Amino acid sequence: MVGRQVEQYTASGETVEKAIAIGLDQLGITRSDARITIISEGKKGLFGFGKKEAIVEIKSTIASKKQETQEPLLEDLVVNEEMPAKEIQLEQRNDAVAIETSKKYLVDILAQIGADATIEEELVEDKIIFHVKTEKPGLVIGKHGKVLNALQALTQVLVHRHAKSKLTAIVNVGDYRERREMILKQLAERTAEKVLRTNQPVFLEPMPAFERKQIHFYLSKDGQVSTHSEGNEPHRYLVVEPAKKRL
Repeated sequence: MVGRQVEQYTASGETVEKAIAIGLDQLGITRSDARITIISEGKKGLFGFGKKEAIVEIKSTIASKKQETQEPLLEDLVVNEEMPAKEIQLEQRNDAVAIETSKKYLVDILAQIGADATIEEELVEDKIIFHVKTEKPGLVIGKHGKVLNALQALTQVLVHRHAKSKLTAIVNVGDYRERREMILKQLAERTAEKVLRTNQPVFLEPMPAFERKQIHFYLSKDGQVSTHSEGNEPHRYLVVEPAKKRL
């Protein structure tokens, strides 16, 4: 039986905006789908004393029942005609075809989960970003970004099979990816701080490969800690540990 979707979350952070970002990510919604109450704006303190974090309460305005019934459908929405079993020969591949095929696939699959959308593409170096425009961003994102990450993984398969260039597919709704990137950077900084303080490894929660790579990138410049992944997908997680364990 599917558990009830969390509709409310109390978050804390260094600032009100950071607390809001954390809360939105936990609920898997965008700001437009949230009712935000500032409980405390926090205090900076003096020389580290008297510092208090900001606290906010965020309530989702999206009906939870619809989210619960839609997320599991993604496993059954791979259309064989658009996801061919055989690889397309390199000479037959075309970047423009890959982009249009992926856009059509996203529009169709989102319609099936009840989130009618239009897709705009943006090519940034070797990345093709598919911007989803919809009135139901919460459905597209899902809890903790689960639906959006699944869509991105499926889109990457399509792009890989059809594109002549080596393109990385990114599926985004509103500013979700940007907010998530900020949260991952903060997580990386807090984790590195804890590892250095305790001289013990920290095991992070399972996350998609591209998010693990982001944290690895943030910490790769810090010679005091090292990172590696353990476990099997989709439960593979990142381990952050001292580069050289102190005695």
